[in-house]
Amino acid sequence: MATEENNTANDLSDLKDVVGDAPAADAGEGETAAPAAPLREQELDEHGRAYATGRRKDATARVWIKPGTGKVTVNGKDQEVYFARPTLRLVINQPFTISDREGQYDVIATCSGGGLSGQAGAVKHGISQALSKFEPALRGTIKAAGFLTRDSRVVERKKYGRAKARRSFQFSKR
Repeated sequence: MATEENNTANDLSDLKDVVGDAPAADAGEGETAAPAAPLREQELDEHGRAYATGRRKDATARVWIKPGTGKVTVNGKDQEVYFARPTLRLVINQPFTISDREGQYDVIATCSGGGLSGQAGAVKHGISQALSKFEPALRGTIKAAGFLTRDSRVVERKKYGRAKARRSFQFSKR
């Protein structure tokens, strides 16, 4: 016990001698520093689909994905009909693009609330979550791209005595 009390560290290089543990980076040439994070279990319903809810602004999307040909159906309509703008379709397909799974899953989504842009963001969020439930190994890739994080920005409410949320009425000196 007395020998441990006499150990002092003058700088950071001496600290590893005092503690006695080598850092994980110095563990060895062929050894891994830490075991990989435990893989999550695949979450499927009785029909073999993965379900998730996506949200963006005031929009909410309930999303189911299953293996298929890449068909995306939103509120009973094809994605080209429901999301007419190409940028919105690009937003929806981003999770499949970064995970190299384009054309491998069919998507069925029901959206409510908000506008088309918010609904597209909600479907993207739902697809990302459902994809990580269907293939847990893809979770790191999707999370690194930031698609699993719910974008919590919403429109600020209008205040009493103001023209808009922050804009005041025009001031008149005379």
